[in-house]
Amino acid sequence: MTVLPPTVEPRTDVLTRVERQRRRRRHRPSVGGIIVDVVLVVFGILMLSPLVWLIVQSFTEPEFAFADPPRWLPVPFTTQNFADVFEYMPFFQQFGNSLALALISTVGALFFSVLAAYAFARIDFRGSRVLLVVMLSALMVPGQLVIIPIFIMMRQLGLVDTLASLWLPALINVFQIFFLAQYFKTIPRELDEAARLDGAGHLWILFRMLIPLSAPAVAALAILGFEASWNGYFGPLIFLSSPENMTLPLGLVTLQNGFGAAPAVIVFAAITMVVVPLLVVFLAFQRQIVESVASTGLKG
Repeated sequence: MTVLPPTVEPRTDVLTRVERQRRRRRHRPSVGGIIVDVVLVVFGILMLSPLVWLIVQSFTEPEFAFADPPRWLPVPFTTQNFADVFEYMPFFQQFGNSLALALISTVGALFFSVLAAYAFARIDFRGSRVLLVVMLSALMVPGQLVIIPIFIMMRQLGLVDTLASLWLPALINVFQIFFLAQYFKTIPRELDEAARLDGAGHLWILFRMLIPLSAPAVAALAILGFEASWNGYFGPLIFLSSPENMTLPLGLVTLQNGFGAAPAVIVFAAITMVVVPLLVVFLAFQRQIVESVASTGLKG
């Protein structure tokens, strides 16, 4: 009978030491990685420096602002510039106008976009391809060309100098319709058939199944739509004229050029009051925002 040699089990401490060495070598930064990190940090500082300088100037007294060389600390420090903003412009009213316009435009455009996208992606009707091509051709027309007929239409409806003249045309967003239609097509139709066997209709399939499965796409479009509406300037410039009906981008421009021409530090204070809250919201939800946009790009 052949006798097998006894098996020798490896020592645990030796394996642990070897594994630690492998991990250290694996996570040891390379020279190329360090150079890339340094370059990114330098570009990040250069990109943030105008924003930091703007915030510093908004806390600086007018006679000491715009020093040469630039000062990166608010010396002497003051908050009077922020108090003066409310004397030159109806800030809170314009802030409410911008918020209401952005919310109505974003929610309304997404609502009609998901309905139209479901029709193009899931319902086979005559002329769907031709209609989609005609709608996509509208993306090639500059907005400046269609603003005149839209203005005439809003004037005939008596909606000029109201927020409705801005959010009504924004309810139909061709890009969102096309984007969601293509995204819905990536979801298997077998799910629809299984839901119909249980008695589900089109609206149930759309709102209870397709939209939850398309949450990254909807979130990405909501972020982009809200940003576009919040920062919009051309539309409010054409349709709005009363200070109490203006949005913040238009109000900030008129704060500098009209209604008393406020000093630059007061304009900077108003810009800071607009930018900082949105910056805080972005920093708080940046992971969700980046994941939504990234997963949408990978899926679509």
